[in-house]
Amino acid sequence: MEPLAVLIVLPVVVGAAAERLFHDTSRASLAAAVVSSVSVYACLRWLDPTGTWNALATFLVSPLAIAFSLASVLLCFGCFEGRRAQRPRPRGNAMESSVREVVIS
Repeated sequence: MEPLAVLIVLPVVVGAAAERLFHDTSRASLAAAVVSSVSVYACLRWLDPTGTWNALATFLVSPLAIAFSLASVLLCFGCFEGRRAQRPRPRGNAMESSVREVVIS
């Protein structure tokens, strides 16, 4: 149960908190990646005081935590921002109409 909490649940919570705190995907993604890696390292140190897990082990499992935290940032950003109204696209291009006028002339 502890590996599930440390490697999946904790990064998802960190990513959601980062998105709510920064309201910007780039800053929230950076914060979530850094904080999730540090939190995984801290949890592994705290849960294994004998030292069988070291910094290399944290380095090897941190991409999983980073992926979950970034996915939660992007998911929360999409859910909280909602859909934006799409602007109508123009039918023709201004360049195309000027080229047509030159060709016709």
